[in-house]
Amino acid sequence: MKLVIFAGGVGSRLWPLSRKDSPKQFEKIIGDDSTLQLTIKRLLPDFAAKDIFIATGKHYEDATREQLDIIPKDNFIFEPTMRDVGPAIGLASFILAKLFPDEAIAILWSDHLVKNEELFIKSLRLAEKKVLQNEADFVFIAQKPRFANQNIGWIETGEQLEENDGITSFRFKKLVYKPETAEAGAYFKNDRFVWNLGYFVTRPTTLQRLYEKHEPKMAKKLQELADGWGTDAYERKLLTIYPTLEKISFDDAVLTKLDPGNQLVVSAELGWSDVGAWDALKEALSDTREQNRSESLNLLKDSEDSLLFNYSDQLCIGVELKEMIVINTADVLLICPKSFAPKIKQLVEELVGTEHEHLV
Repeated sequence: MKLVIFAGGVGSRLWPLSRKDSPKQFEKIIGDDSTLQLTIKRLLPDFAAKDIFIATGKHYEDATREQLDIIPKDNFIFEPTMRDVGPAIGLASFILAKLFPDEAIAILWSDHLVKNEELFIKSLRLAEKKVLQNEADFVFIAQKPRFANQNIGWIETGEQLEENDGITSFRFKKLVYKPETAEAGAYFKNDRFVWNLGYFVTRPTTLQRLYEKHEPKMAKKLQELADGWGTDAYERKLLTIYPTLEKISFDDAVLTKLDPGNQLVVSAELGWSDVGAWDALKEALSDTREQNRSESLNLLKDSEDSLLFNYSDQLCIGVELKEMIVINTADVLLICPKSFAPKIKQLVEELVGTEHEHLV
């Protein structure tokens, strides 16, 4: 199986640590490795480095290659400009359909935490088996929800097929992308719904057909790019064609249009978290809601349910904090209620065009 890791997001919800020129996937949020490096370590040695591909923006080429010197130089797929995840997954899938039409591929992300790594690898291998034995065209890797998360997709499962080694397989019914508050609350109380982690296993030719069906204009351009892969004309075509692709999420382009058909869901307690926002990171690192989390030169006193991360050489002290986020960097100090975390992206956007734009 080939694995494609996407590492091109800006990560503005994790500002001020994550910046346009140094996004979250390259930063050491936890421990001594970036989340991108942790993603690679999670896969090795169960998968070979030669089978891992990295998709990211061209302007992150130096950082990506420096952090991932174990990955073969020809396994990097660079996008010349950001056109959202729909075109990014499309480009990678059309290229891999040309190179490995009969193999399974896994789509993965560089900014997630997975605590149960052994079960994660077993889930990937089970999904690969289902695809290669033609038991499914498309297999979602999912997890039982821990809370009513509005920032991810939710999958409604159908008939339960089997349960082995902590992994349960279901028929797929539908996917809902980023539901409203009331919907997320209802899904959380309904045992049929699981979190869509953004991980799935399929064949690249299956993805190719889905783009041709649901995004025919984009598919035609992606095919032209894939035809040029490995030739002298590829870079020129990429610079000309890729910026013309429609900006659209992969969920909107493909996933929400999937027919139940021959799709499966593999669900397990992976200990998965999307650390794309400070409140999500706090939840991922805490054993209980009331527990505080802090890193580096910090001291929290008489506080609860707060996150204090300090990336400066200055001692940072919080007293009687409740449901607060404090992020201290060399040039920005962010203090806000935990409930404000989803709005940080909007705050960052408001800095563009001001005297503080250099901090974005």
